[in-house]
Amino acid sequence: MQMKKKVTVQRSEVNQGVIPAPVFTGVNSSGKGQRGYDRMDARPRLNYSRGCFHRHDKSKERKFPEAKLLQKKSNIGILSLGCPRNLVDSENILGRLNAKGYFITDIDKADIAIVNTCGFIEDAKRESIDAILDLIELKKEGKIKKLIVCGCLSQRYKEVLKDEFPGVDAFLGRASLNHSSDRFSLTPRHYAYLKICEGCINNCSFCAIPKIKGKFTSLDVSSVLKRVEAFDREGISELNIIGQDITGYGIDLAGNVDLTVLLKKILKKIKNISWLRLLYLYPGRVSDDLLKLIRDSKEICKYIDLPIQHINSRLLKLMNRDTKKEDIIRLIERARKIIPNVALRTSIIAGFPSERDEEFKELLKFIEEVKFERLGAFIYSREEGTAAYNFKNQIPWKQKVSRFNQIMSLQQKISEEVNKRFLKKELLVLVDEKKDDYYLCRSFFDAPEVDGTVYVKSTHSAHLPAIGGVGCSGLILSGALKGQPSDRGLAPSNVSRKPLNAGDFLKVKITDTLEYDLVGEVQEDEYR
Repeated sequence: MQMKKKVTVQRSEVNQGVIPAPVFTGVNSSGKGQRGYDRMDARPRLNYSRGCFHRHDKSKERKFPEAKLLQKKSNIGILSLGCPRNLVDSENILGRLNAKGYFITDIDKADIAIVNTCGFIEDAKRESIDAILDLIELKKEGKIKKLIVCGCLSQRYKEVLKDEFPGVDAFLGRASLNHSSDRFSLTPRHYAYLKICEGCINNCSFCAIPKIKGKFTSLDVSSVLKRVEAFDREGISELNIIGQDITGYGIDLAGNVDLTVLLKKILKKIKNISWLRLLYLYPGRVSDDLLKLIRDSKEICKYIDLPIQHINSRLLKLMNRDTKKEDIIRLIERARKIIPNVALRTSIIAGFPSERDEEFKELLKFIEEVKFERLGAFIYSREEGTAAYNFKNQIPWKQKVSRFNQIMSLQQKISEEVNKRFLKKELLVLVDEKKDDYYLCRSFFDAPEVDGTVYVKSTHSAHLPAIGGVGCSGLILSGALKGQPSDRGLAPSNVSRKPLNAGDFLKVKITDTLEYDLVGEVQEDEYR
């Protein structure tokens, strides 16, 4: 989508080529959206009743003793699009507004609607524009009074958007790294995201993040620890530590502080949090000290998210990555040697400019040999303002899609093979929700919203919070894929015999494996 030229966006033009419709461009090894994007084979629809914006309930209301005062001010609802980093920004925006007396509610009950947009790649821009159009329609119908657009898309294309969408009352840019403790939770109660840095120092040739986010900034140590203590008091089960590149943490801070030092301080503060998950580790800065800390800590998940993007050294150089093929291979070997049973996750770009057939075959061979436990893929998105935008030999769209599909087809087979390793083994899993006759759980090698599911059969009707659909883009955690357990005929013994709650940890024995998910039975009703 060329945002530099003025293009009047009409809903009737969606399928006429004015805005190219993305095709399966953010799907990962679980069949779900890559870090907050749903499958884009159909236009995402806003779900105004299930909490894509905010899951409103009575327990939230009880936190506000000044209810009568709050009702005198405007009600505010938010739609947070894109990645978990955007979700954290949305939580901070709502936290500050709530502290000023505004009442936070669902979008269909709001006087003021805020959409926190993403503008990272073509899919994200497309989703954001669709959301703006939908909310403008709500405003025309009188269901909302004011509409505010903020975030990455607005930061990147503010002046163009002002011309295109006169129905929007205000366009704001990106949110700064918030050092206050104000937060209004938009995640399920049993897990949360903590953003420890903003921006990126890598300047990859394909990526617009440095231009959108500005100078790399780390949250100071004291602010990080205060937030960790607050999360720990809330009793969450899992804390996901995030940033565009958390291995860069501390590079801008005084003193000898880096990610490893910070994690050691965090581990001393937590008493109730059982899982710490590290998301987005730049391959060129993963040290042995960090790997050993992950190995030795019982709280840090043995899960390493390494976005390698490609394996061919020529293309890595064109991408302005500071790693070569041999560096990546050595890192993977080190990680698997130092941390037994580590789960490696990576991201791959399909169809980067000038990618030759033999280089793509080299990538496929590498993926087949390494067998990443989790792998996500993106079709290369040509982004204005990036170095790669002007590269010669741009790959035709159909060829990019073909390469993407080959990567995902290969990874599906690998995922099925990897899952078979767990058959008849015991795993500690975290309960996310109850759906129909199953508890949907995750193991340490499954991050929220993007990875696989462990299904545990249940025969009772214990209530669990309806957390499916909550998050940065309304993704449901069910992992509904072909061959899910309802199609496989589980034995009656594969049941939980006690009511479970979201956030409980449960020991299960794996009784069946699917392409991306696992099926387990409770071991002696052991849970905590």
